[in-house]
Amino acid sequence: MSDCLFCKIAEGAIPSNKVYEDEQIVCFHDIEPQAPVHVLIVPKKHIKSLDELTSDDAELISHIMLKIKDIAAELGLEGGYRTVINTGDDAFQTVKHLHFHILGKRKLTWPPG
Repeated sequence: MSDCLFCKIAEGAIPSNKVYEDEQIVCFHDIEPQAPVHVLIVPKKHIKSLDELTSDDAELISHIMLKIKDIAAELGLEGGYRTVINTGDDAFQTVKHLHFHILGKRKLTWPPG
């Protein structure tokens, strides 16, 4: 999609601080990190959100899920990490291109409160 920020990053038209790239996905550091380690995994295929996935995307989604653990390990997140997918306006999806957040190195308190 010609006006999509993440499509432009995936094709190299907009520079990014890449962590990983292959023929199906690109992973780069978020420009507004919400944790000490915050990267995004973006499929090179334009898919607006989880709501637009079809059975044709099963191999791509499987690839992403299997790469998350490898990327987290490369980033030194051996103590754990969060994986987040925002879907739609009510979930604060600001870029209308499916993407996966990997966040780590943040100390959480449990139980909250």
